[in-house]
Amino acid sequence: MKDGVVIGAGKIGATVAEMLASTGEYQITLVDRSPEVLDRLDRKERIRITIADVEDSSKLVDVLNGQFGVVNAAPFHLTTIIAEAARAARTHYLDLTEDVASVRRVRELVADASTAFIPQCGLAPGFVSIVAFDMAKRFESLDSVKLRVGALPQYPSNALNYNLTWSTDGVINEYCEPCEAIVNAVRREVAPLEEREEFSLDGVTYEAFNTSGGIGTLCDTLEGKVRTLNYRTIRYPGHAAIMRALLNDLRLRDRRHVLKDILEHAVPTTLQDVVIIFVTVSGRNKGQLLQETYANKIYSRHVDGRTLSAIQITTASAICTVLDLLVRGELPQSGFVRQEDVPLKVFLESRFGRVYSKQETGVSQHFEALSDHERFLGPTHLSS
Repeated sequence: MKDGVVIGAGKIGATVAEMLASTGEYQITLVDRSPEVLDRLDRKERIRITIADVEDSSKLVDVLNGQFGVVNAAPFHLTTIIAEAARAARTHYLDLTEDVASVRRVRELVADASTAFIPQCGLAPGFVSIVAFDMAKRFESLDSVKLRVGALPQYPSNALNYNLTWSTDGVINEYCEPCEAIVNAVRREVAPLEEREEFSLDGVTYEAFNTSGGIGTLCDTLEGKVRTLNYRTIRYPGHAAIMRALLNDLRLRDRRHVLKDILEHAVPTTLQDVVIIFVTVSGRNKGQLLQETYANKIYSRHVDGRTLSAIQITTASAICTVLDLLVRGELPQSGFVRQEDVPLKVFLESRFGRVYSKQETGVSQHFEALSDHERFLGPTHLSS
């Protein structure tokens, strides 16, 4: 039994806590500063609820002392505070942040850390980097690596063609901050919401455009080895134009709290979503220019009488997988750990990571004699 802390009792954090506790191998302390948020949660065995102000660093260190690890599912602006507390408590640290500045600070903390610091363990950044790096290793020389990911409503019904599926702060942040990329073999920052493109998958047309954070540490890993590397968020056509008008023409990028208020009062949330992952890598093998593409769709599902969104399932499963691998000693136990350090095959064969598996991967889809965590997740609903 491993003791762990999950900070943030929102949709993702609560799902992470339930997934880990359902294995019977983790005793989880779920921390949030909002009694109202915690009161809405069903009480579960092996989950202890704690009200705490995460910004009080001394109290946070007390919560983390003696714990194997902490999963940070709090808003991105709390990343540095939680990472510093984890270092002080000598506790393994994992997070879901897409904020580039926060990751740089986490990296500074690990110079002589005795525990592992593993940021960006979600979908994007996270799993998409694991896929892209695994594909890139199959080429003798690389030309381009293009990552495309989106969490979209299955039934869009407004001008934005969008519903809120996760953190509003996170969406606004990735639409506003500079985006890392490699362009013509030179590492640089490119503007968000720009370089729009269209592509089709399963007969549906999508647009994709630059957003911040989703590329993770791949620029560090592949710099000097690839001509083109970029990450773009997938949306239905028309979304980028409206967001550019709001952020640039109406200058709401300078008043993000106003934009957040507008979105949360006008754009409904939905649990009926689909996560789309579309990664394309090209390069040379034996002198021939080749391309390989990974495409996957993951849908929301019903679990124990309630609906879990696709973004909940994919994000929570990814970070639970990385924590499991850390517990099993299959990842470095100290220092900064990149998502690229996680082997794709090992990830997909793990009990949580298999929600990403497609039938053609050959990963077992056997569901007899289900354990508690398998009953929690249910059968996968995936298509390529």
